[in-house]
Amino acid sequence: MARTVLPSGLRIVTEEERSVRSAAFGIWVNVGSRDETVSTAGASHFLEHLLFKGTKKRSSLEISSAIEAVGGETNAFTSKEYTCFYARVIDKDLPLAVDVISDLITSSVVKPDDVDAERKVVLEEIAMRDDDPSDLIHDLFLEKYYGDTPLGRPILGTIESIKGMSRSTVFNYYRNRYKPEDLVVAVAGNIKHKKVVEMVEDALSKDNFLDQPKKDFVVRKSPAIKVPGKGEVTLLDRKTEQAHIVYGVPGVARDDKRRFALSILSSALGGGMSSRLFQEIREKRGLAYSTYAYSQQFAGSGVLSFYVGCKPDKAEESIKIIQSILNDVAANGLTVEEIKRAKGAVSGSLVLSQEDTGSRMTRIGKSELVYGQVLSFDEILREISAVTPDQIKEIARQILPTSPTLAVVGPFRSTSKFERLIS
Repeated sequence: MARTVLPSGLRIVTEEERSVRSAAFGIWVNVGSRDETVSTAGASHFLEHLLFKGTKKRSSLEISSAIEAVGGETNAFTSKEYTCFYARVIDKDLPLAVDVISDLITSSVVKPDDVDAERKVVLEEIAMRDDDPSDLIHDLFLEKYYGDTPLGRPILGTIESIKGMSRSTVFNYYRNRYKPEDLVVAVAGNIKHKKVVEMVEDALSKDNFLDQPKKDFVVRKSPAIKVPGKGEVTLLDRKTEQAHIVYGVPGVARDDKRRFALSILSSALGGGMSSRLFQEIREKRGLAYSTYAYSQQFAGSGVLSFYVGCKPDKAEESIKIIQSILNDVAANGLTVEEIKRAKGAVSGSLVLSQEDTGSRMTRIGKSELVYGQVLSFDEILREISAVTPDQIKEIARQILPTSPTLAVVGPFRSTSKFERLIS
């Protein structure tokens, strides 16, 4: 892995892999839904859409066709804390990918007509999420867990905020948030670092983008966040065939060294077909088709969640099983075999996920942006291997018995029976 910091403060990280014939190029922006106010909720994601609508030298069609004409792919995504624009192409076409994606960052015009047209698209995306309870449940959970705070608001924004967002609001957000010191360029594949730096400098110099007054990048920090929704239930009464449930307890913040122990604990609890959750809920009892655990980590906060989709009349039983599993692991820890299996699963999935250049680009870009450094494969694997049974037992004891937050979507008129379960 190689790293260069330009005089403007922009950082470039690359990972060379000579055995492939592709290259993935990404620009990571240190802005997400967490940076929005109530009135600008959804602005980061809205802007992600709008930057593809046209620049000073390319139309929307020219942006997409330029990459597709060489067999590549381009896209973007927005999270709570960052936005990423990327393209994956054959290695010889990397200069094109650099030019196209950089053009979006420096020279998008955000026309009023495009704002109005894309507003409808985002509203359709919100409607699509609302129509899918297995997707909606996760936003409902975070809304209850974090309350009316930036972390609690959905990345897509609300119908009200998107309808009320003007072109000037979005454009000013673009100009104020997309600064060199808040960008990380990540490239992985059959590339040379020095050539990448030259290409990036040339492409991002358009419109004097790199000539802005330099500011030092600061890794996003946040004090410990008080969780207003802890110990509460949120219910969306809907006539669905399944009840969708997310049961969550406090996790760890992004920079917490216990995150490696938590990843092993999460894998053992609900990371695969051999996990406790899957075995107890699906294999032994046949209560659900889909059930899993997942951990989310942010600056200053984190959450460990458990999902299950089951028949409505099995919802209470499923929640009780989750509680039983968590209480048992909190009291007795995991078995030696479970820890060994979970360590292997976490390590193996990490290695296997890096078999393509897109995943490698994502790992180094995200790491540089959120941590200010990139751990090597070997360093991460050593951290996972070094986690002890006592460390896993201790974090399980600390977080699993805590008062949970529960989100439910299904045909239920009252939260009372669910409140009794977690009280």
